[in-house]
Amino acid sequence: MLYAIISEDVNDSLEKRQGARPAHLARLETLRNEGRLVIAGPHPAVDTENPGDAGFSGSLIIAEFNDLDAARAWADADPYVEAGVYAKVTVKPFKKVLP
Repeated sequence: MLYAIISEDVNDSLEKRQGARPAHLARLETLRNEGRLVIAGPHPAVDTENPGDAGFSGSLIIAEFNDLDAARAWADADPYVEAGVYAKVTVKPFKKVLP
C-alpha cells in the first residue's frame, strides 16, 4: 500500500538539511531502485522552485510499504529526523486515484 510521509521543518532548517541531505537522498534512491517511490520532494518556504536562503518548510514522500508500521519506522529513521530538520512527521495511508 502507498503511504504519504508529510514532514514539517523546524525554523531555520536549511543548514541542518544541507548536512543530512546526502544520506536522506541515498535512502530515497533505495526506495526508487526498489520501485517503491512514487514522488518525493521539499516544500520551498517561499513561492519559487529555488528558495535560496529562505530554505524549505517541509517535505512530502509518497512510497509503498508493507503496512503503516513499516512506513512509520522508515520515516522515523530518516537522517533529517536525526539531524533535527523536522519538527513534525505525519504518516498516513494514501490512495492514488489520478493519474
